[in-house]
Amino acid sequence: MGCTIFLYLIDQIYMIIHMIEKLAVNANVNMVYLETILKIIGIAYIAEFASQITKDAGQGAIAAKIEMAGKIFILAMAIPILTVLIETIIQMIPS
Repeated sequence: MGCTIFLYLIDQIYMIIHMIEKLAVNANVNMVYLETILKIIGIAYIAEFASQITKDAGQGAIAAKIEMAGKIFILAMAIPILTVLIETIIQMIPS
């Protein structure tokens, strides 16, 4: 049932991603950052979906591990963006 709902929503998801890409291009945002953010969002949704399926199967401990793995992957993907953000803030601080 969950897969059916996801397949139904795939067109709406594509439209949202396309709209965000157009906004990023108009704002001159580096596409590497946008791609990374979209990957992070994808990881979050996939981890949540897998966790819910595992919980439905009665495997709560495995579901918790999937959630933790998703969070670690998100943190790993976010490190380059956080680094650039911190460097930008440091450059704004007067010496």
